[in-house]
Amino acid sequence: MTILAFSIFLLLLSVIAGLLGSLTGLGGGMVLIPVLVLLFHINIHYAMGASLISVIATSSGSAAAFLREGYTNLRIGMFLETGAALGAICGAFLTSLLPISILALIFGIVMLFSAFLTVIRKEELELDRPSHPWAVKLKMEGIYPTSKGPKAYKVQKVPLALGLMTAAGALSGLLGIGSGAVKVLAMDQAMRLPYKVSTTTSNFLIGITAATSAGIYFKQGYIDPSFTFPVLLGVLTGSLIGAKILAGAKSKNLRIIFSAVISVLAIQMIYKGLTGGL
Repeated sequence: MTILAFSIFLLLLSVIAGLLGSLTGLGGGMVLIPVLVLLFHINIHYAMGASLISVIATSSGSAAAFLREGYTNLRIGMFLETGAALGAICGAFLTSLLPISILALIFGIVMLFSAFLTVIRKEELELDRPSHPWAVKLKMEGIYPTSKGPKAYKVQKVPLALGLMTAAGALSGLLGIGSGAVKVLAMDQAMRLPYKVSTTTSNFLIGITAATSAGIYFKQGYIDPSFTFPVLLGVLTGSLIGAKILAGAKSKNLRIIFSAVISVLAIQMIYKGLTGGL
């Protein structure tokens, strides 16, 4: 494969990754890392470095649009980011100390767990439970746009969500994925937020968390411009497209599609990690 063909193919795949990352809030790294490692046979550390840069692009490309449309909850985002940023610094320092096979196994297990919990939630059947006292005190409750007009939502289990976000930050630094999967889980499963609020707030957060650890990856030499540039351009394009179509997308369909995609990728990564094929 020529350099031009490689760059174009990588660009197109990155557009898809950015689109999925923007719509689901899980970051393009969930798709990009397996693609770079399994299809292009790029060392996982360099793949994680490119993924971190792409995660920053995803966040930058869609966060402003989601905020303007009224989906993103800034109060929740900034509160949870305190734990995520701390975890990201710790995780990034551990990257060079762990073998590639262990990183692949962790990544695969995280993806499978995320897929399962994301698809089983029946958001539309849940009762309107009262907010956690912390949420009330910090004024985290909000309103988001729906096809039937603005709808208010409550916020639950704030301490549990903060703990999950700290773990999410560590995974971001360790795996280079922006840890959007765990961030969405913290808001979707613990706080019980509407799915679109969870994903858009995650989009806002993943760029901050990724930027926290990207400097450490750069210092360690894991940022390779030769394939990071087409990845960055593609993911940014995909994230902008995703921001435009999210309003009309059904949450149930987003859950099913993304869970199916990351389940397949997770199984491949786990298999490669166990068999030493990385």
